[in-house]
Amino acid sequence: MTREEKSIAIEVLTAQLAGTNIVYVSDISGMNAETTSNLRRACYKAGIKLEVVKNTLLAKAMEASANDYGDLPSVLTGNSAIFISEIANAPGKIIKDFRKKSAKPVLKGAYINAEIYIGDDQLDALATIKSKEELIGELIGLLQSPAQRVISALQNQFAKSEEVTEEVEA
Repeated sequence: MTREEKSIAIEVLTAQLAGTNIVYVSDISGMNAETTSNLRRACYKAGIKLEVVKNTLLAKAMEASANDYGDLPSVLTGNSAIFISEIANAPGKIIKDFRKKSAKPVLKGAYINAEIYIGDDQLDALATIKSKEELIGELIGLLQSPAQRVISALQNQFAKSEEVTEEVEA
């Protein structure tokens, strides 16, 4: 790669990193072509961008980014691939699903909404993080629950008062 090509690659990676708050870094080396293709297909269906990157270029892109990636560049050894997503737990779920069948991909680290997660032992926690949509749904459900109870109680009282009125009239 020439210096100009490296510079362009760093700019592209920096732009990709600037456009998201969710980045997973993993090792997918050693996976056969079929498994890699299946991983890419699963990522595509989930709206996740999977890209194999050069460690030095990704480290420089992280440095140039406005986001603070903390110790995440320290995990950039060996082969690395990045998962870029809009949903915090989606890459974690896909990695966990693929790990049921093989030892790869191995999670090196993740950057999620300014939080840094280092190591494969974080995979279970990352896969169970609730997405923004899930949290909003739960919050709406919690807010609706008391209102539904009040409405139900009022309907029960109204029904009882109608029964009493019917008995008095009869």
